[in-house]
Amino acid sequence: MNTPRPFAAISQMLDERKRNSAPRQPGPLRRRIDAWGERLLGVVSNRSFAQEAEYESHQTKLDYVWNTAGLASWGVIFPLLTIIVTQLVGSEQAGMFSLAFVVAQLLMFLANYGVRTYQVSDRDEEHSFAEYQIQRAITCLLAIVAGSLFCDFHGYDEAMRTMVMAVVVYKTVDGFADVYEGRLQQMDKLYLAGISQVLRSAGVFVVFAFLLLITHSLQVASIAMAIVAVVSLVLFTAPLALLETPTSNRRSFASIGRLFTKCFPLFLALFLYALIDNIPKFMMEGTLSYDNQLYYNALYFPAQAILITVGLVYKPLLARMADAWNDLNRRKRFDFFIVAMLLIVLAVTVVVLLFMNWLGIPLLSILYGLDFEPYRSMGLLMVIAGGITGGIDFLYQVMTVMRRQKSVLRLYLITFAFSLAIPYMLIHVSGLRGAIMGYLIVMAILLALLVLEYVSVRLMYKRHPEDDPTYLAAKARARRNAEGADARPADDESDTLEAEHAQESHGESVPHSARRDVHADRPVHESPRPRARAQHAAPPDGTQEFSPREAARLERIAREGGEVDPRFRARRALRDRQSRRGSE
Repeated sequence: MNTPRPFAAISQMLDERKRNSAPRQPGPLRRRIDAWGERLLGVVSNRSFAQEAEYESHQTKLDYVWNTAGLASWGVIFPLLTIIVTQLVGSEQAGMFSLAFVVAQLLMFLANYGVRTYQVSDRDEEHSFAEYQIQRAITCLLAIVAGSLFCDFHGYDEAMRTMVMAVVVYKTVDGFADVYEGRLQQMDKLYLAGISQVLRSAGVFVVFAFLLLITHSLQVASIAMAIVAVVSLVLFTAPLALLETPTSNRRSFASIGRLFTKCFPLFLALFLYALIDNIPKFMMEGTLSYDNQLYYNALYFPAQAILITVGLVYKPLLARMADAWNDLNRRKRFDFFIVAMLLIVLAVTVVVLLFMNWLGIPLLSILYGLDFEPYRSMGLLMVIAGGITGGIDFLYQVMTVMRRQKSVLRLYLITFAFSLAIPYMLIHVSGLRGAIMGYLIVMAILLALLVLEYVSVRLMYKRHPEDDPTYLAAKARARRNAEGADARPADDESDTLEAEHAQESHGESVPHSARRDVHADRPVHESPRPRARAQHAAPPDGTQEFSPREAARLERIAREGGEVDPRFRARRALRDRQSRRGSE
């Protein structure tokens, strides 16, 4: 049948325009995907990641934006998935999924082993990136084994075991990806690590929600979630870190063993805190129905928002906090920052508390499709507990700056003993309300212990400066400056080791990049001003040394009054005249 003449003319005109038009250009997203595919094909064909880096470092604005996006996506993935599960398969299975996620997050602390901060601060690469990868592979394997043993201990059926192990694999992959994202941060490309977190979290959410909507099977959706995490690690996170950072293939089992040893106090402290934080959830299992797990975690998510907000405020300022602490003349500013940050935590808590009482409870009812009105008072108590955990998280970082991690570990052990007794009693008496009350009481005990520890350390260093590792390091530098070229390296080294021993006796081992060089004028990260003040504590004759308490007194006089001992002035003037005569 012939096409009518008007339609034939229109068809001919469209064909002519199609032949004459330029080919459609792909969009920016498609171009980036194609470029990334070409880089991966280059790796496969050359069997090497030795390619030129394409992304720049020192991108401060991008670092802040993408790191915030990455942390936010990592933090909201749990509540978003729980909402999806509640809406699609009901509160009982949502409670089971919540418990599985809690177990997986706890085991992720074992996978991470507290190494991220140590890896990022390893500027001198005392341990190679290959050694960090091997160490992380071992801890991730241990986390999966621990998850399997947890399922065996609780006697889960096949369906529950499948779901728990799938979620554990997903969070373990999250932990393994952290070593590559840590490498990017170590090389000052933090924004790429943030992009990696966003892509992994987005992919997991989309695939999980889609398959749960289609199949209504929590096991199938959980397995798919784990597979997506593995695929994102293999196709994006790991290649990105290997392509954008220098190659580091040095391997030493002794070095890996030292890495385990050095980071063990950090791991134990973080794991203990996570265990204390989650003990009420574990104690509810077997005592209360699984839907109580859902209500507990749903009420906890607004409290978690406080923790995330507080972290976004203080974490960019940790370097300045460390500088203020290491400067003996800026300790009052350090104290002021602590008080100001705790007031910010209080203000954020009050804002969230008001929002929770006004719109928070109705919003939770809409999101989960459940009635949260009977849980209003519990939600407000949980927000208060969230403010307390925000203060705890901040004070832990403060203690890390002060190198008091071992003291914090002791406090965590004390709190752990309380957490085994208080929630257990209250859960059996008041059910879900008892779990929330127990959590609030335990967190309040830990916060009080941390505040008392901080105050006691500050008072101790103020009354006895000779016990302050920062002062001892200043004293060692003052001796070197006073003795000049005639100083004996052995004496310098003994003073340096004395400062490091004092630091290690009150906290964790001194990082390699922060150790003092006995032949240098000052430590790597030391500002020049404390060195000048430390000279005031130097002996006037270069041969006789003041007692530690006398040196501390002179240091304090110079620090607080600004007056320099005349003997020091005369000594420096004589040295200057001698140097001028020598030059003439």
